[in-house]
Amino acid sequence: MEIAGDRSSKVTARHLRRQAYLYIRQSTLRQVMENTESTERQYALRQRAVALGWPIEQVVVIDRDLGQSGASTADREGFQQLVRDVGLGRVGLVMGLEVSRLARNSTDWHRLLEICALTDTLILDEDGLYDPAHFNDRLLLGLKGTFSEAELHVLRARLRGGIVNKARRGELEVPLPVGFVYDAAGRVTLDPDQRVQDTIRAFFDTFRRTGSATAIVKTFRDRQLLFPRHARHGIRDTGTRWVPLLHARALWILHNPRFAGAFFFGRNRQRRGDTRIVIERLPRDEWTALIPNAHPGYITWEEFEDNQRRLRENAQAHGGDRRRSPAREGPALLQGLVVCGRCGDRMTVRYHRRHGGLWPTYVCQRRGIAQGAPICQSIPGRGLDDAIGGVLVETVTPLTLEMALIVQQEIQARLDETDRLHRRAVECARYEADLARSRYLQVDPANRLVADELEAQWNRALQQVVDAQATYDRHRQADRVGVDADARARILALATDFPRLWHDPHTPDRERKRMVRLLLEDVTLVKTTEGLTAHLRFRGGATTTLTLARALNAWQLRETSAEIVALIDQLLDQHTDKGVANMLNARGYVSGTGQLFHGGIVQHIRHNCQLRSRYARLRARGLLTRDEIADALHVSPDTVKIWGRHGLLRRYISNDHGDCLYEPPGPNAPTKMQGRRLSDRRPHNVPLDQTNEVQYEA
Repeated sequence: MEIAGDRSSKVTARHLRRQAYLYIRQSTLRQVMENTESTERQYALRQRAVALGWPIEQVVVIDRDLGQSGASTADREGFQQLVRDVGLGRVGLVMGLEVSRLARNSTDWHRLLEICALTDTLILDEDGLYDPAHFNDRLLLGLKGTFSEAELHVLRARLRGGIVNKARRGELEVPLPVGFVYDAAGRVTLDPDQRVQDTIRAFFDTFRRTGSATAIVKTFRDRQLLFPRHARHGIRDTGTRWVPLLHARALWILHNPRFAGAFFFGRNRQRRGDTRIVIERLPRDEWTALIPNAHPGYITWEEFEDNQRRLRENAQAHGGDRRRSPAREGPALLQGLVVCGRCGDRMTVRYHRRHGGLWPTYVCQRRGIAQGAPICQSIPGRGLDDAIGGVLVETVTPLTLEMALIVQQEIQARLDETDRLHRRAVECARYEADLARSRYLQVDPANRLVADELEAQWNRALQQVVDAQATYDRHRQADRVGVDADARARILALATDFPRLWHDPHTPDRERKRMVRLLLEDVTLVKTTEGLTAHLRFRGGATTTLTLARALNAWQLRETSAEIVALIDQLLDQHTDKGVANMLNARGYVSGTGQLFHGGIVQHIRHNCQLRSRYARLRARGLLTRDEIADALHVSPDTVKIWGRHGLLRRYISNDHGDCLYEPPGPNAPTKMQGRRLSDRRPHNVPLDQTNEVQYEA
């Protein structure tokens, strides 16, 4: 250890060729402002470097870390610069008033000592000069660093102990969430602003109704409702701001026990990562304090616990277990409730378009995706949903009237709540306008700089009143339209007919699924070669089993019925493909795809079902082609055609192209007779043509 002001033998010319670094730090900005003597003492160390032989221009002062804690190197740019320059061999002397100014952490301190020892850099504090390359000096510096860290630990333990002890009694004053204030006696009470209270209560009523944080945000957006937030500048609360509700904010409120009237402390734990502080959420049994019913709240503790359960189910819908999820907009009635009867996993929903609508399919695919294997089960959902709906309609029939009336009351209460919130917004806007008017009237009119600004504020406040009133009137008119006399009559009519309520096309899929969740716990599906078995587990433990026929494949759904195939087979005895199509259309039949028949469809059905064509049927009856009968009569094919047209030969159309087959003429075959008209030779019992389909041979 060296005496201050003396030239130390540890300082060599090699050290003097490099710069001397003076590191200055205070832990907080308050210390910077109030502990000025400590700061002055740190700056005074420059003279110690001059006394040891360093020119004043070679003394580098690093004071960028004023107001930064020394517990970590995070965010301490000055200390990081010091370590970097020491490692590069630019520094001959490192100065600090005491070890605690350089580091409060033993790891950071010993790392600096090691680098100084490697680069032959000296360390100077208020007590003396040290060479970290020497064992004795390094040992003394290490002890000083340990004592500095222990001092910080003791100070923190004392402060933490007092805070924890007060928190366990529920008496610790902490910043309150919006909707709560401290009264004159230091007790927590509800915010006296009635608009704030009504908005928060509407928030929890919406979650009680929808069961989803996202649905709350959508509801507030659709109704153009704002949500209160504390307007903070630094540590001071400057009032309440009204802003659009965000999803993260909604989740924060739902998870906050304060809104249930509970005091809590120690829910989060901070730990230091590599480059930043990591905040970890602790399980409830590890919290420092949790005191239910410590002060008034907006919901009960039991409702808060139920909300947490519903939020866990919502979150697990996207996790590995795929547990229950909130009702969404899709038409899948059992979304989030279906369990695979083979492996026990939750089944997900896929949608595909058919006949202009969405058709659901329940798929067990989690293990298939994870292991690259085929999916476990895939079950068409349209028929299953209809069967489940029929069971539920039969189950809830005794409770129909009560349920419908509750729905009606809920709709009316929801509209009344929205109307009240918008009315509160108008009242607040009017108050702000009156306040702005009062400020404007109190100012001296001659002071135009102030008067103009206050007048502008008054005008803006009046515009906010107009906007709030317009929003209120618009929603009030829309709500009045939604619950007029006709609407009330329809609701009361539905109240006595729950099946009609269930099957009403105007009932949203989301609301229908919410009704299902009131009755069913889950549905387990097992698909076999014979069909589908569905095990329904109701709330309260009751169970029932449904056995459904196996759903048809897509090609089976489009397949022509056996009845129509048999009718086609019958009509082909007298008609061609086009004629059969005309007959089917006249009788009101359609194809398996819902289209009108034409010759191509009949031909396709005939080939698939292996039906004989009109030509084959006529040939089986012994009819001859034009060339064959021409050879038999020793005439040209054109003559056969002419004779057939004039009735001398019986002919039958065999296809849609107009080709004909002819009956063998027998012993009275026609012959050529020059000079006689063909019409005179036609037998009276032979019609001009044998079919109604075409009049002339092609």
